[in-house]
Amino acid sequence: MLATAQTFTLDGILARPVRVEVDVHRGLPAFSIVGLPDTAVREARERVRAALVNCGFEFPLRRIVANLAPASLRKAGPGLDLAIAVALLTASGQIELERGAEMAMVGELALDGSLRPVPGVLAIAEAARERGLGAIVVPVENGPEAALVEGLEVICLEGLAQVAALAAGEWSPPRPQPLPLQPQAQDAVPDLADLRGQRHLRYALEVAAAGGHSMLMVGPPGAGKSLAASRLPSILPPLAAPEALEVARVASVCGKLGDGGPGGRPFRSPHHPISPAGLIGGGNPPSPGEATLSHRGVLFLDELCEFRRDTLEALRAPLETGWVSVARAGTWRRLPCRFMLVAAANPCPCGRGETDPECSCAPLAVQRYQSRLSGALADRIDVLAAIRQPTAEEIGGPPGESSAAVRERVCEARERQEARLGSGRCNAEMTPAEARECGLEQDAATLLAESYARRRLSGRAHDRVLRLARTVADLAGSDAIAREQVAQALQLRRRDGQ
Repeated sequence: MLATAQTFTLDGILARPVRVEVDVHRGLPAFSIVGLPDTAVREARERVRAALVNCGFEFPLRRIVANLAPASLRKAGPGLDLAIAVALLTASGQIELERGAEMAMVGELALDGSLRPVPGVLAIAEAARERGLGAIVVPVENGPEAALVEGLEVICLEGLAQVAALAAGEWSPPRPQPLPLQPQAQDAVPDLADLRGQRHLRYALEVAAAGGHSMLMVGPPGAGKSLAASRLPSILPPLAAPEALEVARVASVCGKLGDGGPGGRPFRSPHHPISPAGLIGGGNPPSPGEATLSHRGVLFLDELCEFRRDTLEALRAPLETGWVSVARAGTWRRLPCRFMLVAAANPCPCGRGETDPECSCAPLAVQRYQSRLSGALADRIDVLAAIRQPTAEEIGGPPGESSAAVRERVCEARERQEARLGSGRCNAEMTPAEARECGLEQDAATLLAESYARRRLSGRAHDRVLRLARTVADLAGSDAIAREQVAQALQLRRRDGQ
């Protein structure tokens, strides 16, 4: 007898439909799974066998073939266990699930028949709705995640034993409450008031947050670079509902979606030994890296010049496009990575800087150290801020302006940008055509042209100065960009002084 069930497998951050076909016929007892399964899927034979017996069902002593269609698509992970088990029960005549054709089934089986949660249920539920399915059956722990998708019935099971009652129509579980999508409590985020002094750095942080600009801080150790970066999420605007859903989808696929929902904007800080695949994604099949995990949030690279050069160069295209393209033999994946890059670096290996008389670094060592950051990548960073060591009076003085006050100005600037560019967009995402139409006053255009010629700016740097100046004007509530705002934008891109 032949029976089918609907399920999905993860492919990057997307869910691909899989049709499970189980045939039970006469022959020597055997259980085969075909259709390009990985090791976890092949091992489902033993999990399904033990789960059926321990839940009171009969495991048929016949020849069993489970085909996972389409056969050309690689199937990965234990999330197909439930669909294989239900199709086997139907094929052996032990249950008759009338709504099976309109149900997607996802879940990992334990040997006692209980269901364990699996990653990527949010993406799977969205894919099920797009394909016109009416319901999805998931483990209890994944229920709130699946309930985020409207227009889809969510059925939560604790174990395989409940399938019989569900098929007989004797049991109908209530719809679970969806995960909250509100940002995390602001009191749980470190406050910018902890950054004392550093007026230039605080302003650079505010501009970067207001326009979504990437930022590089260069200064001696202990000047407050890491402290400032960790406070950046506290001044960013809260996630809008579509953005929170994007963040939740990525976290779900990576198995990092907690019980409290996606929380606030992601803040990722990988250590410098990370590989290019770990940073932007890779592997076979391709999986998301730190850049995708930072989507709609902050990617902080501390001690930037300690990273491998090829790792840093891998960020060039994602910074421009907001996407990572990962190509492997026979596969190609496109992963979202619209993040704010915030980096911190010392001026030389010892950290003191060449202008400090106590710096003992040889010129060649300084050149080798700074060459980790190529000119092409530095050109893609909007804000380049030189940081000085704060004085004793500043460190012992009163706290700085709170995150709440700065965040209010940042949110007002973002509202102006969304009114001009569209929902969810900020100045850092402007196209070159949009940047050139942002309303320069005549004397501001003259200053920019003179600086372009005198400082030999690249075309990309010219456009990034325009975007920065537009953000400065938005913070000031100005419709047009004045000369002073272009001057501030040019100053924010200088690494050799404040």
